[in-house]
Amino acid sequence: MNLIVVNQTKSRVPRQHLSRLLEFTQTRLIRRKVISKADREKDLTLVFLSRAKAKSLNMQFRGKAYATDVLSFEPMEPTSLGELIFCPEVLKKQASEHHLSYRDELAYMTLHGLLHLLGFEHENGGAEARQMFEIQDKLFDAFLKLK
Repeated sequence: MNLIVVNQTKSRVPRQHLSRLLEFTQTRLIRRKVISKADREKDLTLVFLSRAKAKSLNMQFRGKAYATDVLSFEPMEPTSLGELIFCPEVLKKQASEHHLSYRDELAYMTLHGLLHLLGFEHENGGAEARQMFEIQDKLFDAFLKLK
């Protein structure tokens, strides 16, 4: 995956950490037949926005009046996997609550958003949600062990 980062905040984006995560993840998702080898060439855009802008997008697209950690948007072009919108302020708060570093919380939520882009869903609960979180947690735990 070709990583494209758009940062409209003052928060530093750990690009190298995210690049390692995506390289690690795509190899495992290819093995699981979740993505194809051709997807390695596609772009994944990560956009970092302020709390106000993230809240506005969440309201516009999901009808929720709060800034959320990550929003996923399907690709508009065949060369893209899609776009993930992050709010660093929310991620930093969650990182503290989850006893993780900001970069690890960002990694976890990048996996979450990527799985949404690949068609996984959890909003309705059930087996589909369990499958999504199982994949997400296994990938994240394995990635943390690489450190």
